[in-house]
Amino acid sequence: MIPGSGELTHTDRGLLYGEGVFETVHVRPAGPWLLDAHLARLARSAAALGIDVPSGLAELVSGITHTDGALRLVVTPSTSFATVDAVPETIRAERRDGIRLITHDVGLTRRPPWSLAGAKTLSYAENLAAKRWAVAQGADDLLWLDSHGQALEGPTASLVWLDGDTLCTVAPDRTGILPGTTAAHLLARSAEVGLRAEERMITAAELPGVDAIWLASSLRGLAEARTLDGQERAASPWTPRLLDLLGFSPS
Repeated sequence: MIPGSGELTHTDRGLLYGEGVFETVHVRPAGPWLLDAHLARLARSAAALGIDVPSGLAELVSGITHTDGALRLVVTPSTSFATVDAVPETIRAERRDGIRLITHDVGLTRRPPWSLAGAKTLSYAENLAAKRWAVAQGADDLLWLDSHGQALEGPTASLVWLDGDTLCTVAPDRTGILPGTTAAHLLARSAEVGLRAEERMITAAELPGVDAIWLASSLRGLAEARTLDGQERAASPWTPRLLDLLGFSPS
């Protein structure tokens, strides 16, 4: 653990109610990857909960290096701290081998005005329960759908897909979902490999017809869906190219 500021108390609302925020950052030999973008999202999430992010957090962690590491930044009303670990082998395997992905309706058409779905809070129990449910169904991960069948996001990842020469992701401002840092960076660099970029919606019925489907997150980079709702999909030649663009090794 890397000490931050303040002390965690038994009355801390982050501990009692999950009223805290966090970011998970991939750490490389050159340091934390996309740190500024993650810190900006951390600040937006904290503002949604009325929490201040302590100054000096960037300086605290900017010099950390790792061959393939996971940096977790945590801020609660009374404390902040960071931890660093190696990326788990299960995540490395998802980069290399892809995932079995299933879809499921979460029953949402419009989110209430108090929704924190666009913030990365410590209230992650439901997200992890969703992943456990997916595993119990014989899958590796889950893609949430709204009640109209439109794709939203995974419990811990953003949806990215390839449609012809266009790399796409779901528009966060139209759905209220958490904006994906890795997905945004990937689309911003898509022209470097000859692809266009677009934020748009897609339904579960349309997904099987696209050229490739991935879940994007800071530690996985990209995990390609090799099955979707039990139907096998051919490996995309774009997966290693896009992982390389993001600076990840699929092995």
